Amino acid sequence: MSAPNVDQWGIQQDWVDADDQPQRSSEETVARLREVIGEPPADLEERAPVVTRPGRSTGLRSTVSCEDGSTRELDDVVPDDFPLGYHRLADGRRLIVSPGRCHVPEEQAWGWTVQLYAARSRRSWGIGDLRDLRTLREWTESLGGGFLLVNPLHAVAPTVPQETSPYLPATRRFRNPVYLAVEDVPGVEDADLERHDAELATLRSAGLVERDGAWTLKRAVLRSVFDRTAEDPEFTSWRAEAGQAVEGWATWCALAEEHGPDRLAWPEAVRRQDAGGVPAYLRDHADDIAFHVWLQWLLDRQLRAATGSTTVLQDLPIGVSGSGADAWAWDDVLAAGVTVGAPPDLLNSVGQDWGSPPLVPWRLREADYEPFVESIRGTIAGAGGLRIDHVMGLFRLWWIPGGAGPQEGAYVRYPADDLLDIVALESHRAGAVVVGEDLGTVEPGVREALAERGILSYKVLWFEDEPAAAWPAGALAAVTTHDLPTVAGLWTGSDAEDQLASTDMAEDDVRSGREDLLERLRRDRLPADAPVEDAVVEAYRQLGRAPSLLLSVALEDAVAEERRPNVPGTTARDNWRLPLGVPLEDLPDHPGVARLLAAMRGTLPEDDPARGRSVGG
Repeated sequence: MSAPNVDQWGIQQDWVDADDQPQRSSEETVARLREVIGEPPADLEERAPVVTRPGRSTGLRSTVSCEDGSTRELDDVVPDDFPLGYHRLADGRRLIVSPGRCHVPEEQAWGWTVQLYAARSRRSWGIGDLRDLRTLREWTESLGGGFLLVNPLHAVAPTVPQETSPYLPATRRFRNPVYLAVEDVPGVEDADLERHDAELATLRSAGLVERDGAWTLKRAVLRSVFDRTAEDPEFTSWRAEAGQAVEGWATWCALAEEHGPDRLAWPEAVRRQDAGGVPAYLRDHADDIAFHVWLQWLLDRQLRAATGSTTVLQDLPIGVSGSGADAWAWDDVLAAGVTVGAPPDLLNSVGQDWGSPPLVPWRLREADYEPFVESIRGTIAGAGGLRIDHVMGLFRLWWIPGGAGPQEGAYVRYPADDLLDIVALESHRAGAVVVGEDLGTVEPGVREALAERGILSYKVLWFEDEPAAAWPAGALAAVTTHDLPTVAGLWTGSDAEDQLASTDMAEDDVRSGREDLLERLRRDRLPADAPVEDAVVEAYRQLGRAPSLLLSVALEDAVAEERRPNVPGTTARDNWRLPLGVPLEDLPDHPGVARLLAAMRGTLPEDDPARGRSVGG
């Protein structure tokens, strides 16, 4: 997909905003970004990976060393029977052969959208864990649901305070051990958990999700189990197969525990993964490193047990912390002194800065796309589904120079065709459905490119002028998202008050935004004085008419929760710390659940007030 006015650094100075108004980034911003991006080496095109598909011309003639150990000859056009995967040309260049299309489900399914940290049971340690995910999966299956969509489960630094945002992880390749169900860990039966009863009672009764307390206690117990038990042969085998990536992650964790979570403040000898002092650190801290590898093995086991055969769509954040493990491993690929975000749009009228440094496009190519490949593969692993947050970032990203506001950025373009075909290859291998979150400022051609590859788009009731019955089949359909009002919060007005109290958004913008959303909720003549429960039913009655392949149901709406998980653009709120208002054990008997699902399925009882209203479009 080509874009106008893109310079040799990939900067798109002229662009169109969410209101279809032309905009131009400042010369100062462009100059600063050019300096950060730098110029690619003259021979980059001779070394960069070739991403293609069977049946396509490559202009290449070479012997190919395939990843399965076989050798094939390539004579320009890729044969139809050429193996898919990651190969090497005779000159050492990487050849990536993709099917060009993701795995797509054949039948419509519905499923819960879950903030796993918030879905606390009475037995969990103050934060939802992977046994709770298994409980949710089994319950969903019993109700006829076909998937779960969870918040990013990626790891943060193993220190306190814990990073609260799931969208600013230390890595996009490995998972957060705070989600481990400690009782399910081999060897924990000898850990004398009863002596932690008082600490557990405090965590379980907390009004917010207390990650710091949960992780401190879990880490202490887990380390004692690790130190006390003999090495499991299954762990040894898993570790060998996992390879150097997990060893690098575990080394970063051990360093973070010793020197703090910001790798930029570490001694120079270990500040990068390829720094001279790292080999000696590996020798001197073998047990600490093995412990963090062991945690990832446990997470892999528990996640696979939690998901079973049900699709769990895991969320891929747009980036990582600049002080984290992926940045430590790929320091040269990330841009320094820049963060990514979004210009003002429907989600936030003042724009957003997400705090993650971007990958420099030409450096990503020079790295054989490996940082991207490993992030996609690591997020899909063991769950069968992927949601790509801000999928427009595969086409272009809004770069914000350090010290500037979100309105003072510019778009930098990425090799979208290559990245999308890599997603398709990983989806094909894992049999994983892929959803692209395409909300906000979306340029022409993006949704068409996603549809061509079988990546489902997002359709959200709050944003759509067309009734749900007119939405496309190739989509995940939802009423709301974690960044948008719940039905109850919108209907009562409490969400608008929350926004005004915690952001710099103008009151007129917040009030008018609420009225726009209410118009969509009332399109079938929902009375203005209807109770909250009826508003929830109405929203999901509309959603149920959508022909979209996936229908997403927010657990917050099922229990009429007024607070959304996150208000973008603020840190003066308990974002990502709000527990679901109903314990996990009580969800099956909650009256809102049955009524919501009946509304979505069109099976409300004859005496339900929602049945008497117009069915609209």
